[in-house]
Amino acid sequence: MVIQNALTVDVEDYFQVSAFAENIAYSDWDKHSLRVEENTHRLLDMFDEAKVKSTFFVLGWVADRNKSLVEEIARRGHEVASHGYSHQLVYDQTPEVFREEAVRSKKLLEDIIQKPVNGYRAASYSITERSLWALDILVEAGFEYDSSIFPVKHDRYGIPNAKDIPHRLTTPDGNSLVEFPLSTAKVFSYQLPVAGGGYFRLYPYLLSKAGLSQINRNKKPFIFYLHPWEIDTEQPRISAKWFSRFRHYNNLHKCEARLTRLLDDFRFTTVRDVLVDLELVEK
Repeated sequence: MVIQNALTVDVEDYFQVSAFAENIAYSDWDKHSLRVEENTHRLLDMFDEAKVKSTFFVLGWVADRNKSLVEEIARRGHEVASHGYSHQLVYDQTPEVFREEAVRSKKLLEDIIQKPVNGYRAASYSITERSLWALDILVEAGFEYDSSIFPVKHDRYGIPNAKDIPHRLTTPDGNSLVEFPLSTAKVFSYQLPVAGGGYFRLYPYLLSKAGLSQINRNKKPFIFYLHPWEIDTEQPRISAKWFSRFRHYNNLHKCEARLTRLLDDFRFTTVRDVLVDLELVEK
């Protein structure tokens, strides 16, 4: 049995990452050169060559300034989903602000592609135990599934004891929502994050492959993510704390080649297609 896995892209630019939030204010974003369109097109071309489809979680701020990019993602047959609007951590927002941004980003994307937007992913996976209230707002806003919960312990995100496979959960207010958590592999009693991003750049490729293969051997699909800026070795360097710089810039020069290998080693499709196969959402 060949397992279909979910391939995802968080469409945001290099200066919008949470690691640089102390250095670049949201109000200053428009002062920075946009590189997200060119980098996303590079990913689209890679996916075309590999004959795979992906889910693109598009930041509303980016969509407002690059409507043609969102249209192109949809035109090439990929799933368009929401990454919120301003890339602020959910637990730093009030429920009212989160609701406004969730609704705003969903409507914006749907107006562009003229199709329903069913999926949501929070900035930096910031739906944690202190922001589970956001799940009910996603249900109210009409989202079908979420992919924001990382079952690991981390300084910025994570619910260590969360279920680690796609499932239908019950929200704090008793609503129902499908969750596709970020993937981890079991190493003794430790849940090793192997879902992509900085982990994919940090680990040797064979370690990432082994962790993802373990999930498929257990007859489960994994979810993989990356950002357009992770294949951009020429992006401007931001002056920030050393650990933030390390997280962001480590092994950027290796990411594209590793991604090419990954696309060859595993089967991929959109998040929604995986959830349909699992009978968690209707076709």
